[in-house]
Amino acid sequence: MKKIGGLISVFVLVLLVLVGCGDKGSDTFTVGFDQNFPPMGFVGDDGEFTGFDLELAAEVAERLDKELVLQPISWDAKDMELESKNVDCVWNGFTINGREELYTWTDPYMENAQVFVVRQDSGIKSMADLEGKTVVVQKDSSAQSAIEGSPELLATFGDFIKAADYNMALMDLETGAVDAVAMDEIVARYQLEKREGLFEVMTEEISAEEYGVGFLLGNEELRDDVQEQLVAMAEDGTLKTISEKWFGSDITTIK
Repeated sequence: MKKIGGLISVFVLVLLVLVGCGDKGSDTFTVGFDQNFPPMGFVGDDGEFTGFDLELAAEVAERLDKELVLQPISWDAKDMELESKNVDCVWNGFTINGREELYTWTDPYMENAQVFVVRQDSGIKSMADLEGKTVVVQKDSSAQSAIEGSPELLATFGDFIKAADYNMALMDLETGAVDAVAMDEIVARYQLEKREGLFEVMTEEISAEEYGVGFLLGNEELRDDVQEQLVAMAEDGTLKTISEKWFGSDITTIK
């Protein structure tokens, strides 16, 4: 009997450990993001992760009584990160348009556009001026999809390069290694403020789009939880406050 009792005790102990691990997992909210995508998500001057989207995610996690875990990912590996459940969602200037059926989405919370950024002294003013020029995008980005969806425009480029991230692309633009960077307008205008007098955004847009929080297809339960908190944040003014902090005005679209 003592032996059986001992086995039961061990079994109960193992069960408690497993249950405890499960509870811990359910109390975390792991957000995948590109750490080179200011102002949505990036490494601040203090070495800590920061950004508009990450601040929204932190507020949602707090309201859901979950511990926020910020997980930097390679943008072209986001599907693998979701499928392996290494992250619960991708929240980092994630474009819904063209990906509607690939992920489970929140409602859009911000509008954006894909644009070209060029050096102010380049003489490039329109898409026609890009003929024969070298254009760079981030690999697996909305800008890449938008340009590849416009084969007539793509055919005019001298070269079309996919960079690992936009910091690298803009460094190449600054040195003259490339002639234009196709990227998110919100991110582009933030970079222009940081590099005043160096770059400009062309007035012609490549495409208009909307940002949302993307979850693994079918994960509607967590999506609904996050959506509910975003709506509450819009109603109580929190979205507006965070937007004004980062952009100087409320550019969110959840009302």
